[in-house]
Amino acid sequence: MFFENRRFYNHFLEFFMLYEWGKEACNHTLRSEALQKVLRNKVRYDVILLEQFNSDCMMGVAYMLQAPVIALSSCAMMPWHYERMSMPIIPSYIPALFMGQSEEMTFGGRIANWISFHGLNAMYNMFSIPAADALVRYKFGHDLPSVGELVKETSMMFVNQHFSLSGAKPLPPSVLELGGVHIQKSKPLDVDLQRFLDNADHGVVFISWGSMIRAETLPAAKRDAIVKAAKRLKQRVIWKWENDTLTNKPDNMFISKWLPQRDILCHPNVKVFMTHAGLMGSSEAAYCGVPVVATPMYGDQFLNAAAMKQRGMGVVLHYEDIEENNVIKAIKKVLEKQYFDNAKMVAYGFKHRPETALQSAVWWVEYVANTEGGPLLQSKAKHLSRFTYYSLDVYMIFGLIGLISMITWGVLMHKIRQSAKRNKANKVKSN
Repeated sequence: MFFENRRFYNHFLEFFMLYEWGKEACNHTLRSEALQKVLRNKVRYDVILLEQFNSDCMMGVAYMLQAPVIALSSCAMMPWHYERMSMPIIPSYIPALFMGQSEEMTFGGRIANWISFHGLNAMYNMFSIPAADALVRYKFGHDLPSVGELVKETSMMFVNQHFSLSGAKPLPPSVLELGGVHIQKSKPLDVDLQRFLDNADHGVVFISWGSMIRAETLPAAKRDAIVKAAKRLKQRVIWKWENDTLTNKPDNMFISKWLPQRDILCHPNVKVFMTHAGLMGSSEAAYCGVPVVATPMYGDQFLNAAAMKQRGMGVVLHYEDIEENNVIKAIKKVLEKQYFDNAKMVAYGFKHRPETALQSAVWWVEYVANTEGGPLLQSKAKHLSRFTYYSLDVYMIFGLIGLISMITWGVLMHKIRQSAKRNKANKVKSN
């Protein structure tokens, strides 16, 4: 059963970590000298680009500056982002950020996803918004509107996702997918690294767990499992290893403290990407069309890993399952042609757009600035109550009409039967 999965319980703990982090960050920013300078200068801003993640306290600053806001989401949209952007919450196929599910969910998974969406949304309204209100009203005065109302005035939201990888969603014109906006033109590789890649007759397995996770801190058993597995491969292996030495490093392995991830992934000899499924690396794998072995560790990495698995371009190797034979099995699995074909299909969708993600972002920033907030982008739905937005009042009325009709019909049929019984009884007596 899905509720036995630790992710179901852990992501509620993650919410409180984000809540405390957001409150601390908000307090620090509101007290910063840089912000005081901005407020003192009284400059008129055409548009403000603002991260909306785990706190909305900076909407109070935007209100004081009287400038339209374009929100930024560096990962998938949070449960509390949907209604402020007039987007419906559809937990039947849109996976919540922390649950680690794809669009295709079991019945138990859909129940857990529903609880996650609505539970985290309620917790955000219950804890984060009052905390942000207290901080900004202490700073700017108690007559400041609640940030819960100010966020409804957000002009647009730029989301670091793309349907080719994360799935199609019902997006209003005020929500723009900019997945891969960080991906730039390739740069020349280091001579030794270029030679190592070019001479890999059987291809290359690239291992990188990003900047937040240091591979050198792996327990010895897991480190040795990867090293032994690499030694058994006919492919060459490149590993982002944050140390100058690696015990028992095989001859077919290249290690480095830092590696140009995007440029390596797009090399034609790279056949497999072993990743923690961070969004930057997942986007680059999608862009370059490389099958993945994903080992998610935290936050949205589980969501990204599930999306790549559902797209048929990768498998998930959980951290606790890292051992020599499992590593070999996972790598050989994604070396199958179907994973390569699926990865290339995702890459085609990810790369082929009318314009680059950066060009789209610039165009829409200028639009919002030139139209003083893009009022035509805004839907009045964001000001409706949830009860009205989902037509629950209409369903209730029709349900009530149906119930009254059923009761009326039942009473009528009961009276007809009673009348028939009395007539029958009267006939018997008269005979």
